[in-house]
Amino acid sequence: MVRVGLAGEVMARAGSMVAYQGQLEFEALGSGGIGRFLKQALTGEGVPLMKVRGHGDLFLADAAQDVHLVDLDGSDGLTINGANVLAFEPTLSYDIRRVQGAGGAGNAGLFNCVFTGRGRIAITTKGQPVVLNVDQPTYADPQAAVAWSSSLQTGLQSNDSFGLGTLLGRSTGERFTLSFHGRGFVVVQASEEPPVSAVGGSGSGEQSGQSGLGGALGNLLGGR
Repeated sequence: MVRVGLAGEVMARAGSMVAYQGQLEFEALGSGGIGRFLKQALTGEGVPLMKVRGHGDLFLADAAQDVHLVDLDGSDGLTINGANVLAFEPTLSYDIRRVQGAGGAGNAGLFNCVFTGRGRIAITTKGQPVVLNVDQPTYADPQAAVAWSSSLQTGLQSNDSFGLGTLLGRSTGERFTLSFHGRGFVVVQASEEPPVSAVGGSGSGEQSGQSGLGGALGNLLGGR
């Protein structure tokens, strides 16, 4: 759970409010714009949003998942799986883009939200994630990679060699991995759930605070 100390407005995942104190107003925004709405319909990726404004404390959660805060300073963007976006400051902007290097693959997990600008964003993970500093070739399961520095060069690598085993339906279960090159970081969660066709309104949960991850990820609980 994350607490947002509001004295203005914040963008949050639709349905993620679990409690609030003070005078707050809620406005449904859909995907946050007609362009992103169309992209969400075509790609299965996006963030159903609500705008919350006023003065008070807002508590947000999504299915009792862990919550982590990331501060963007404008020097680099952050690419995030839309299902892992919980809330962000309105100073940030985002778009839905195909993962670089994915080519013509139609997997919904290969479209993600790219956030740019200066501000704070809250992301969710299933379990305590690892933050991998990319200073050498790095690889992750497409459904386990939660977020990464947008400046990283990405690609899609096939791991299963084609042969008799493939024809018989045998597989390592790791057919494709995302590759990352350059300088930055990748956040990987302890889950490889398949992507959903579209991100719907999220549920709510209650999760006690945990220690921060250090580096680019800040404290679990915080306010603006």
